[in-house]
Amino acid sequence: MPEITYVQGDATAPQGKGVKVIAHVCNDLGGWGKGFVLAVSRRWPEPEAAYRRWHRERAGNDFALGATQFVQVSPHVWVANMVGQRGMRRGSKGVPVRYEAIDTALAAVADRAEALGASVHMPRIGCGLAGGTWDRIEPLIEKRLAGRGIAVTVYDYA
Repeated sequence: MPEITYVQGDATAPQGKGVKVIAHVCNDLGGWGKGFVLAVSRRWPEPEAAYRRWHRERAGNDFALGATQFVQVSPHVWVANMVGQRGMRRGSKGVPVRYEAIDTALAAVADRAEALGASVHMPRIGCGLAGGTWDRIEPLIEKRLAGRGIAVTVYDYA
């Protein structure tokens, strides 16, 4: 079973050969303006535009916690916009991260990665602005991705 590989670097510049899916967590409010999404937008405009359109047209699509949108940004790179946080701020209901939603989204990422023959690349999803903890996220990645034989690289930005 492949393990998760940890590297220093930028998840928007995924390492290795072949098709790659870059997975990251978005909120359920349509907001895109802090955290890893800024790095995504600096490299490609399409994921932000697609996410904002997906949210704007949510009455007629699947936009919700746990949903994943796949945006192809080059012949061999896809970005997975995973809706895995409720709102954007810590409050009376705790941190924004929703582990169940991330788990559901990772299952969709695994299906797409398998279909594409792709590896999956990500920062430590759900652990920045979303307020999650890696000891809760890592087992989800192990189960949903590595457990299905999909190579995963997690990037710690220096």
